[in-house]
Amino acid sequence: MQHTNQHTSELLLRCKNGEQSAQFEIYKLYYKAMYNTALRILNNSFEAEDMMQESFLIAFTKLGTFKGEVAFGAWLKRIVINKCLTQLKKNNRFEEVKLEVKRNESVEEVIETESLEPKLILNAINGLKDNYRIALNLHLIEGYDYEEISEIMDISYENSRTTISRAKSKLRTTLTTQYA
Repeated sequence: MQHTNQHTSELLLRCKNGEQSAQFEIYKLYYKAMYNTALRILNNSFEAEDMMQESFLIAFTKLGTFKGEVAFGAWLKRIVINKCLTQLKKNNRFEEVKLEVKRNESVEEVIETESLEPKLILNAINGLKDNYRIALNLHLIEGYDYEEISEIMDISYENSRTTISRAKSKLRTTLTTQYA
């Protein structure tokens, strides 16, 4: 891991000096992960490819602002996520969930996920409406917490919790009715 971080740091220094071969190496290291992130948000392979490419261009252009406080991959992923969300807003495909705080929620029903193929679960997530799909992807797959999701999606903390709760509920219902 230390060796990989040093290699990435060296590549980033070379990128700052304008070396295209170093930029290509960085691209090869990160393009698959960034494309998958974009695809999970946009649910369209052509748009995901475009947003991923644009995100790399932004990252290489603004490399001077990268302070190294987080890993380069995390910084780049944030650019990809923000770019994708901006694209969704441009396409008017991104809706905000109305906030209704629920108190004393019942214990969540457990689905036997071991019996389900991961592909079926991902297909069910992709079938959710955009804001639910994005929130679940950010929370379950990308590992962001509620506060980070509220910042990324530009919604309140409570609304991010509500959106994720409703998305999980909808996913649970979908999985139960289709695959149980």
